Amino acid sequence: MKKLFFLFSVLIIFFSFTKAKHPYHVGSVEINYNQKSKTFEITCRFFLDDLENGLNEKYKKTLHFNDSKFKAPLNDALKNYSAEYFKLKSNNKFLNINFVGYEEDHESVNIYLESEKIDNPKKVETAVSFLYNLFDDQINIVHIIVNGERKSEKLTYPNRYLFQQF
Repeated sequence: MKKLFFLFSVLIIFFSFTKAKHPYHVGSVEINYNQKSKTFEITCRFFLDDLENGLNEKYKKTLHFNDSKFKAPLNDALKNYSAEYFKLKSNNKFLNINFVGYEEDHESVNIYLESEKIDNPKKVETAVSFLYNLFDDQINIVHIIVNGERKSEKLTYPNRYLFQQF
């Protein structure tokens, strides 16, 4: 039994250092209402390689994260991509969403968005379809937080719509 456990441990360690693609496609979107600014602050997090491939496929370009010469084109691509694949509605009103920017590390990318001002959101609806243009097994975990109350749901391709009442 010890030998089997040791072999399994070695295999896990070995494969964790390889450049193999991850076997699942998942992202997260957090939609947090800021009472002070009266806006929704949105943070989207995706695997870097998935998002890079999704942008390259969508815009038929070659863009690379972790390369400073692509910073400006990535800003433009992410702004357009977010506008197409993320919609937000509160109290039966579509909200304008502004692209704030993005951050990257070696494995993931955070996209930052912010909505126009809205008073006292009671009903929040969203359409989230990030990376649906690339993967038919994409899962987007969506968290909506209003006045400290958090509601979360998993959206699996092709489902993109979520409604929460607060």
